[in-house]
Amino acid sequence: MLTNNEKELIQKIRNGNTVAFSDLVDGHKDLAYTLCIRMLGNREDAEEVSQDVFIKVFTALRNFKGDSKLSTWIYRIAYNACLDRLKKSKKERMRVEVDHLKSVAFSVMDNALDRMVQEERSALINSCLAALPAEDASILTLFYFEERNLLEMEKVLDLSANTIKVRLFRARKKLAAVMEKRFDKETVGKNG
Repeated sequence: MLTNNEKELIQKIRNGNTVAFSDLVDGHKDLAYTLCIRMLGNREDAEEVSQDVFIKVFTALRNFKGDSKLSTWIYRIAYNACLDRLKKSKKERMRVEVDHLKSVAFSVMDNALDRMVQEERSALINSCLAALPAEDASILTLFYFEERNLLEMEKVLDLSANTIKVRLFRARKKLAAVMEKRFDKETVGKNG
């Protein structure tokens, strides 16, 4: 499943080429960070865990068999690292600082007004995702924002496609309920 470029990059890293490893990090750091911040809900924790992810990637790369996409393998490491952090901290998930999130799912708009509307929509979605449990936020992020298919999600989450479908359905219902409450609060606040 690896591309020739990925195979070549991995071989260079295994041979000690630090520039190649830097290229790998540059190519995957934004996506790993986005997953970490959505799961952890805290910018400092997300930065720390996403850095730890690439230390784990570097250490485990010599054992990587290449039976999945490189990005899927890195996502699995990031997902597990976030779960480990959540288990260790045992504290309630904090709200995401939306200003620090990078918008991965939306393209840049030419028109300033369109961009403002898009940013408001993204901020709303991100704040609603932040109100969900970490596992729900991560499964929605993988499917909708990172556009992972069920096969890739099976490898990242180590779950069957049917289980993922059920969790996606439940997570969507939770997200819809959170969004509905937010809209009700905004409507009542403006009319009250």
